[in-house]
Amino acid sequence: MGSTAGLRERKKAETRQAVHEAALRLAVEHGLDNVTVEAIADAANISRRTFSNYFDGKEDALLFGDEQRLGTLVRRVREQPRDQSPWQALRGALDSLYDESGGPDREWHLRARLAMRHPSLLARQLANRVRLEQELSRAVAEREGQDDAAPEMIAAAFLVAMRVATQWWCGEHETRTLRQLTDQALDQVAQPFT
Repeated sequence: MGSTAGLRERKKAETRQAVHEAALRLAVEHGLDNVTVEAIADAANISRRTFSNYFDGKEDALLFGDEQRLGTLVRRVREQPRDQSPWQALRGALDSLYDESGGPDREWHLRARLAMRHPSLLARQLANRVRLEQELSRAVAEREGQDDAAPEMIAAAFLVAMRVATQWWCGEHETRTLRQLTDQALDQVAQPFT
């Protein structure tokens, strides 16, 4: 039974990833406004009903990669050494994410640029970030007592720095890497927390 459940979960993850990749590819090729859920489902070789089992709409399918990456960030914060301050744990978690993935990929850049150009996608991304901020605040609160700032303030400041760095990174003439820009933004925000 365990191997059947494992296989089922793996197939679900593969389908979810395929739908995400199809949504991103179609949005880049045709523009987000010209992409329908039906087109995404067709490109992922699934039915419209199956699409609905995985995502509420095309915006959710497009942002799936962000959701996964940010969920990993929360887990990594919890994995950081207990003697680190909340801010150090956040920075360490982000560094481990960059080190493991080799940094942001082309998909990350495409999703960020699409979100900046499309209000519906940006709204969904911001809603996802609110949920992430709550989860990140809880992870930071587990380290409470090591900083004077409230966990919600630390998590919010961290995510604002990441958002601003991403905006800089998507600028037309920006040549620095997202990691360089994120480090710069986090250093500026961190001054009260260090």
